[in-house]
Amino acid sequence: MDEANEPKKSVLAQASKDAMVVDTMGGRVHVRWDETAQATPHGQIVFFAEFLATAGVFDRWVADCPLHYSSPNASRPRDVLGTLMLGILAGSKRYAHIAGVRGDAVAAKALGLRSMVSEDSVRRALSAMVPAASQPWMRNALMASVRDALDRPWVLDMDATIKPLYGRQEGAEIGYNPHKPGRPSHVLHTFWVGNLRLVLDAVLSSGKQHTSGHAKAAMARLLDELGDKAPALVRGDWCAGTAATATKTSSMCASSATCASCCACARRATSSG
Repeated sequence: MDEANEPKKSVLAQASKDAMVVDTMGGRVHVRWDETAQATPHGQIVFFAEFLATAGVFDRWVADCPLHYSSPNASRPRDVLGTLMLGILAGSKRYAHIAGVRGDAVAAKALGLRSMVSEDSVRRALSAMVPAASQPWMRNALMASVRDALDRPWVLDMDATIKPLYGRQEGAEIGYNPHKPGRPSHVLHTFWVGNLRLVLDAVLSSGKQHTSGHAKAAMARLLDELGDKAPALVRGDWCAGTAATATKTSSMCASSATCASCCACARRATSSG
């Protein structure tokens, strides 16, 4: 009798009761899973936004950004950077692909954005930032997000990836290209934490700069930034064991016997060859 007198809950009220509560930078969001209904392809962004809100990573990244506008009608740097990040998370490879996420109001709210900006606004904002200020901003943000994970001895992997090109991009030169011989290419010299596949740095070079010697300056800069979090071992291709590279690595990782012995072996192999 009591059950019959209870007021029936609406569909919206029942859905709110069964929903998962997620606290984002734009406020509280209720998430309800429905396997039979179509939903936004970026619905999982709210959980990532909760992580960003809890850790404060996105807020610090925006606060330290060297992008500043003087016009009162200009977009907020937070809206520009949020649109850029959503485009990257959605798999955008070109500026024009950012238009695919502009209509997702839920994702914009999860990041605390007032509105999504156009791809032209993102392009102009990135071109307006001076490299001397933007590079330290990004590198400091990256180091701050991974430094606490490097307390234990770890291995730094370095490798070069050949990216064939089919246009007239800057730096497209004909070099070593095993997949498309004779095709211009770019080279990505990548540094990451072994086994974790956590990328620490990546350097884009022309197609002719495919040897490890062209990554020596980038590796030295990375080791300087790591400081006391330097790796116990640097692992790379055989050509990375040249005398100059091995000496630099040994001096930066002098506290590690493993790295020092590895560099000594590399120096002996180089001198005997």
